[in-house]
Amino acid sequence: MKKVAITIAFSIIGMVLFAQNQKTNTKNKMVTEVNSYVHFHGAPAKGKILMVASSPSVSKQTGWPIGFWAAELTHPLRVFQEAGYEVELVSTEGGKLVMDGYSNPTDASGYSAHDVISLGYMQQKSFNDMLENTKKLTEVDAKNYDAIFLVGGQGPMYTYRGNKDLEKLFVAFYEAGKPSSAVCHSTTLLLEAKKSNGELLVKGKTWTGFADAEEEFADKAVGMKIQPYRIEDEAKKIAGTNFKVAAPFSSYAIQDGNLITGQQQNSGAAAAELLVKALRK
Repeated sequence: MKKVAITIAFSIIGMVLFAQNQKTNTKNKMVTEVNSYVHFHGAPAKGKILMVASSPSVSKQTGWPIGFWAAELTHPLRVFQEAGYEVELVSTEGGKLVMDGYSNPTDASGYSAHDVISLGYMQQKSFNDMLENTKKLTEVDAKNYDAIFLVGGQGPMYTYRGNKDLEKLFVAFYEAGKPSSAVCHSTTLLLEAKKSNGELLVKGKTWTGFADAEEEFADKAVGMKIQPYRIEDEAKKIAGTNFKVAAPFSSYAIQDGNLITGQQQNSGAAAAELLVKALRK
């Protein structure tokens, strides 16, 4: 019965998210929301973007198998490819990647059934090959890429925070002046990532990530605490930084210099659009 209740709850969340994602926030000039896409033209690559995703893990809170969130990979990937950029995907441990079950549009819960972009990618051999055997993030050099984009999901709460190799890689992009982006729970990396001068990367920055209100909504839906901590709570403990969130589950992305962040799974395309615009400049 508990499993059925959870499935029903996530189905309801999925419908709510889809409805709320249609809303836009136009008051803040720093926010970009994506409502349309251009068609991929097949031109030679304009540059190369590195995407990083979490390797499979298991939640210590729920016991669920966890990984990356599908829409936070596929929606930005579509933006990058249609803008003419080559994309390479790496992971925290290398090897095969597995999406969080509830982010899979074919999952019985129906939570992400509306995600036709992910569903489309799942039919492509090239996409499945991309997930099958990734390099470990320590095998790549920031000098060979024009930007970095961290994919979120539940996995990053365990595989990103305190990951010194990932911090070093992300900071290398940031300090080189390259667009450096993180979305949803991947922004947990920014709670501890420090620049070469020892200061937190987010000092003096305005940024976003998964909101407390969204965590509360998810916890109540399944009747248990899903995450080991909340990013918004932790961010508010940091002096000299400005963590902002918009309405729960709305598309919301912020650019502050070459740091680009997105609030949750509905914000991946918005963050990707900001990254592409930054590259064009």
